[in-house]
Amino acid sequence: MPVRQGRYALMLPSSPGIAGYAAVVGKKEGQGPLGKKFDYIYEDAMAGEKSWEKAESIIHRDAVSRAIAKAGISPQDADVIFAGDLLNQCMGTTFGIRELGIPFAGLYGACSTMALSLAAAAVCVDSRIAGIAVASTSSHFCSAEKQFRMPLEYGGQRTPSAQWTATASGAAVVSAADCKARIEKILIGRIQDYGIKDPNNMGAAMAPADVTITPCPTKI
Repeated sequence: MPVRQGRYALMLPSSPGIAGYAAVVGKKEGQGPLGKKFDYIYEDAMAGEKSWEKAESIIHRDAVSRAIAKAGISPQDADVIFAGDLLNQCMGTTFGIRELGIPFAGLYGACSTMALSLAAAAVCVDSRIAGIAVASTSSHFCSAEKQFRMPLEYGGQRTPSAQWTATASGAAVVSAADCKARIEKILIGRIQDYGIKDPNNMGAAMAPADVTITPCPTKI
């Protein structure tokens, strides 16, 4: 069972393992420094579909299916999937994974959704609520632009500080079985406002979340 340590940490005594994982991306992401690490690169941003949202569903289902296959299980073996995306009602996720028939708990944590889904899956496995739990998320640059800014068809000018939402999906299978990669603890932070005023500069607002500050010991 999870054990609280301090204000923000949860220790997981059983250390749930990552039995399988997968990441699929779009063409732009595939051209980056991590390109060779991804399981699949979609050269077609539409993934053969007629809308960006449908393309995101295809990408999300692909990542989950690959992770499950790499774990050596079937969708019927999974007790629950924690998943979400950046769209209203997590539509990219729901239409993407509905055919898999896995009990679904939708999450919306924006850029933190993968960490949030992994944390929820690990807690469920550690507390024996689930033997196998799947965690996943997805985003698509074009569907996110429509959701949060303006459709690309408008031809709006992007500011120099604007960030690019990834066209990608990641998934992991969390299991009680013995695995090389394990989740030993979860850190849940608190909301901090660093006064970023540029709504386009999401990077500046989110960067502090990637930095862990360890305070110096106080002299007694």
